[in-house]
Order: sequence, then structure tokens, then C-alpha cells
Amino acid sequence: MTIHLPDAGGTLRAYEPRTEPFAAAAGTPFTSRTVFSAAHVVADPFADVSPDSPAAVDWDATLAFRRHLWSHGLGVAEAMDTAQRGMGLDWAGAAELIRRSAAEARSVGGRIACGVGTDQITGGSLAGIRAAYEEQLAVVEESGAQAILMASRALAATARGPEDYLGVYGHLLRQAAEPVVLHWLGPMFDPALEGYWGSSDLDAATQVFLDVIAAHPDKVDGVKISLLDARREVDLRRRLPRGVRCYTGDDFNYPELIAGDEQGFSHALLGIFDPLGPLAAEAVRLLDTGDTAGFRALLDPTVELSRHLFQAPTRFYKTGVVLLAWLAGHQSHFTMVGGLQSARSLPHLARAYELADRLGLFPDSELAEERMRTLLALHGVNR
Repeated sequence: MTIHLPDAGGTLRAYEPRTEPFAAAAGTPFTSRTVFSAAHVVADPFADVSPDSPAAVDWDATLAFRRHLWSHGLGVAEAMDTAQRGMGLDWAGAAELIRRSAAEARSVGGRIACGVGTDQITGGSLAGIRAAYEEQLAVVEESGAQAILMASRALAATARGPEDYLGVYGHLLRQAAEPVVLHWLGPMFDPALEGYWGSSDLDAATQVFLDVIAAHPDKVDGVKISLLDARREVDLRRRLPRGVRCYTGDDFNYPELIAGDEQGFSHALLGIFDPLGPLAAEAVRLLDTGDTAGFRALLDPTVELSRHLFQAPTRFYKTGVVLLAWLAGHQSHFTMVGGLQSARSLPHLARAYELADRLGLFPDSELAEERMRTLLALHGVNR
């Protein structure tokens, strides 16, 4: 069957969907890399809410998707940017998500790490920011999950220089019960984080980031870098203290960063591994056997899709991620908390469908085609 997809110029072009999905078996965690998928949340489509209401989450479907990721050996990075933190999911919803997902992880033996931020406040004093971080850290630690210290919009707005970041993060690391992951999210993902670590000069900011780690290396399991700059990540990776891991968050350059070079490699904590889960897991298992060429051959073709989903404005990548979850049959609808399903154009979504289909990401290609036709019809495309 031919499906007609709209392009950015307003014309329709014929596309022949793939019929054979990518086949990947379930498996155990990996031996060569630690790999987390930042997972999306599934909205409750029947909730009578508006875009600025507290998130209404379909908990059964949300947890089922996490079981899908765990079944392939992936860890779950919970309540992160991909779960729409600060873009539809507030702290109350995130806290519930953390508790439920951590309990589910325990029941199935899945690995989980959870985001700790300050999104219950919008600003205030440094003391108030520390208290907000502490409240969230307590929820994550009480759930039994590993903590990921996320970048804070409130701290970015309040800090007057590097010393404020050193003080806040030093305080949190001293009291953390277990080693944490430090998360540096660039302004392409969240414009409110411009100038994080006390400077818009990335060289200066990197030095402050490294100073935080150097002061407490025993409390830092690793760092998650989301700057979409492979050269900068490699440079930072080589400067980390021994034993501190680098988790790539670079959704543009992840194959080369995970594969690494003679001086090291990056682990992974990626939003793109939400739709790529089974394929990404299969690729990392090749890496476990030492087959770097096979790993690259499998994962390199996915970069075109990832760069498309994460194109500017990058923060709206979640819309494409949820579209692909719906097309793949992981949820029954294309509705998002905060109404974010409207954040990308129809041509963008059509291209996401095409690129994902070419990779064989849809277990049931006929279901994916049927659902894509429904979406097209809703927008007036009836061919």
C-alpha cells in the first residue's frame, strides 16, 4: 500500500511502507556499557484537563512502557526531560511517577535512576533552592532509585556566579546517600538554562563543572552531558577523575561517543533510546562482544531519525517520541500532557514516521500505517 505524506513545501509524495520490522529479542543488561533510556509518560486521554492543568497520566500504560525497556536490558532514566519535566509534568506528578516506577523496577529487577530538580519552585534564595533539591533528593532516595541531579531553572535565575553553583552542588553531594549522576542540560533543550555553571562561555562553564566533580569525586557516579557537541563531550570525558563515568546525552552523535576511541568511551542516557529501545539494545550487545563495526552499522542509520526528532526547537522532541510510541502500539492514542502533541507540524511528524518505518521500528507495520493515515485524515489528507 502507498501512503501519501506531506512535505514542508505543502505537497504530497508517495511512500511505500516497510513490511518487515526489526527483530530484537529480550535480553539481560549489558556488560560493556551502562545504558539508560529516558522514558516518556503516557497521558490519560479521557481526563478533563486543559494544557495548564496538572498532568493526568495513564499509569498502566506508562509503567508498561518501562517494562518494555527493561525487557531489552535497558535502564530507565525516570522523570527526566523526556518525561516532560517542566513542560507539562509538575513536581507532584513527577514524584508520583518516581515512586511508581521505582516500585515497578524492584518488582521486575530493572535498573532505574530518577531526576532530582527544583521544579516545585520558580526562583528564590539559594537556601530555598537547596531545600527544593533536598526535598526531591529525599523522594528519590526513599524510593531506592539512583539520583540524577538535574540542572535547575531556579538556580540559573538566582546564581550570581560560579561560587553559587559550587556551594549548592557541594551541599547536595555531601549529603547524598549514594553517588549521583550530575546532569548538564544545554539551553537548546531548555532556554532557561542559558549560562549554567555561571557563564555562557562553555570553556569557563566546563571548568566550574569539573571543579564541582573534583571536590566530591566519591559522590559522583557519572556526568550526563546534553550539549549536542561531540568534541566538547570527548574533551570533558578525558578530564574526568578516574572512576567517574560520562553518560552521553548527545542525541546527534551518540554512536561515535558510545563506541569511543583509544582513550575511552561514553555510557548512555538518551531520550532517543525511548523509540530506539530494542534496536539500541541489540547494537550495544554487539559492542559487548567487541564488534564495534557491527554496533556502528546497526546504530549509525538511526542518527537521521534522531537529528530530525531533535531539530530546533529541540525541546519539542518529545512530540516525535510520543508519536512513534503510538505508531508502534505502545499506547492507544497520540495525546500528551500539556497538549504538547500540537508542538510539531504535520510534515515533521510525517517525516518521523517515514524515517522510523525505514528502520523497522514498528512491530506491526500495518497498525503504524493505519494510525498514520488516521492522523493525516484529521489534518485533511485523504489520499
